[in-house]
Amino acid sequence: MKRKYKGFTLMELLVVIAIIAVLVAIAIPMLASQLEKSREATDLANVRSAYAQVSAEAMLGDTTATVTVDLKQREADWQSVDPVSIGGIVHSRGQPDTNNWIGTATPGGSCEVSYNESCGVVLTWSGSAAPSKPDYPFNTSENFFDVLYKAAFWTDGTLKNNQSFEFDSRCPESDFIPAIQQEIDKLDNSLLQQADCTWAYLGFKKKNDAEQKKNCFLLWTSLDTNKVGGGKQIPVLIQTGDGTYYVSETTTHQRWRNNQKYVTVSERMADYKDLLNSDAEYSTLEAAYDAYKTALNNAKYDGVRGSSGQ
Repeated sequence: MKRKYKGFTLMELLVVIAIIAVLVAIAIPMLASQLEKSREATDLANVRSAYAQVSAEAMLGDTTATVTVDLKQREADWQSVDPVSIGGIVHSRGQPDTNNWIGTATPGGSCEVSYNESCGVVLTWSGSAAPSKPDYPFNTSENFFDVLYKAAFWTDGTLKNNQSFEFDSRCPESDFIPAIQQEIDKLDNSLLQQADCTWAYLGFKKKNDAEQKKNCFLLWTSLDTNKVGGGKQIPVLIQTGDGTYYVSETTTHQRWRNNQKYVTVSERMADYKDLLNSDAEYSTLEAAYDAYKTALNNAKYDGVRGSSGQ
């Protein structure tokens, strides 16, 4: 008796393979999404646990307790829930920073849970990956001294070599501020263009570029010093001519020019070098700005914080 064997044709095999490929293409993204949701759920659980720990420590009188949670998620921001609720803090995707929520959760990042007496528990998110939206509402790559060096009085010789200078943006009827402001107006989304901010250029004009970098300083604060008033302590962000950043504190000072009152960013401009502290030194504008915002949220500045444009 003759036996007949029947198998699959090549076309049938190709159809089966195509069906399997389609199923895999559908299943892999779904699996990846579920895995990411699982990782985010773990991150949220860990941060909520840290929140509870820091809150408990604060209730017992220890407001310095800090817990850092390493994140497991692999995508920036939150994919599985919007808004995110942690303790009493609620934050929506794409929402700007608040007193209690700073930054964006990112792959390989972390969440530092700390306590601030003025606003309670603070969640500070950080990481190496870029978030879905820019972290900073200004251009972070500019050099603020380009503005000064392009000002007409700097290039035409009005300001002599070795001459000291102090240009405070709040000074009325200044001979120099309009020329600096003219250059600032040409910038695209500069920190110097932020609403209500106050800035001041200090130092000496030097003929040699290397010496110039050592003797030039920019002080910036998000506060309107005229609204703050004189004799008040405020946080400041400083850039030196060599591109180093610092976050420090100054005392505002009331002055008069042509019978007009104004308030400078610092009481003793001649001692600006004393403001530089290696413990508050930063290599990037982003890091310095983050430190500035943290400083501004300190309870000691409660009385002046309302003068901020941030």
